[in-house]
Amino acid sequence: MEKALLIDLAKIAGEARNFAIAPFSNFQVGAALLTTDGSVFTGCNIENATFGLTVCAERVALFKALSEGKREFSKITIVTEASKLSLPCGACRQLLWEFCGDIEVEIINLQGGTVLKRVKELLPLPFDKSNFSHR
Repeated sequence: MEKALLIDLAKIAGEARNFAIAPFSNFQVGAALLTTDGSVFTGCNIENATFGLTVCAERVALFKALSEGKREFSKITIVTEASKLSLPCGACRQLLWEFCGDIEVEIINLQGGTVLKRVKELLPLPFDKSNFSHR
């Protein structure tokens, strides 16, 4: 994990934010997802005209990591330009819980604001595979 300490997730997420496609909201988001082996996967939000098919930066980073075979994660950093720190949406919280567990979630804005939470704080009563138990 020492290697992970040298990784500047805020900088990486901020750079990913520059690739956002947000012609409707003009709200650019970047994310950097850190695996336990020190790999980093980035994402940016991608909007479209139907809005329903828009994908958040957190999910883009997660799907990229999962599609590359990664299954163990330690932290995600999310960068926005909003003056109010922007927490992940409900869909992102659910997917982070389901595929990453109770990882750290760092939220940063361009004005220097930051907050560090755990997924369990953001999604205190999650729906997961334990709901399928018939015992």
